[in-house]
Amino acid sequence: MSESANKLVHVVDDDASMRKALGRVLNHSGYAVKEYASVGDFLVSDPHDWTGCLLLDLVLGGPSGLELQQVLSRQQRALPIVFMSAYGDIPQTVQAMKAGAVDFLVKPIERDALLGALATGFGGAAASDSSHTTVTPESTNDVISYDLGEREKSVLRGIVAGRRNKQIAADLGLSERTIKSCRAGLMRKFGAGSLADLVRYAQTHACAA
Repeated sequence: MSESANKLVHVVDDDASMRKALGRVLNHSGYAVKEYASVGDFLVSDPHDWTGCLLLDLVLGGPSGLELQQVLSRQQRALPIVFMSAYGDIPQTVQAMKAGAVDFLVKPIERDALLGALATGFGGAAASDSSHTTVTPESTNDVISYDLGEREKSVLRGIVAGRRNKQIAADLGLSERTIKSCRAGLMRKFGAGSLADLVRYAQTHACAA
């Protein structure tokens, strides 16, 4: 029996075809799946069933995925959350990761990335891994003595603070193209496959410094 057998994934997405596609992949991979078309649908379900992992779309009709994350946090529900979105928006990705999300996947989602994120969630990383410790804006000045140059440190601080490339460029008096190039270099240096990975690795190093 696979490690994923009988593990429950709550899929919250207002796109019925996306829910069906995700459910098919997850079922074939051994997961149990419950589907919801909105945050409201999830919240009116039985709280006793809120186990497993939450696969949550960022932008929904009505309350957003980030708002559901905030509700669960206030209720102290330790339900690992994997966000998904059609857009890799820097501020929202950073907000989700700082609030303890396991990962942030950009649609179209690759099967291996999806299953890897869920494996991390079910492994308890959202609750116990120091890589998900919240980093406050005040702590971002301490980010990162990861053998980085001053420009790289400044760009990474901006990213961790949720600034867009254009805003970081204006802050530093550089071109947006230069910021994009620096960001790509940071991802290579940290071995990050996504913006969420980069934020998580930066948080980890800040906590370890």
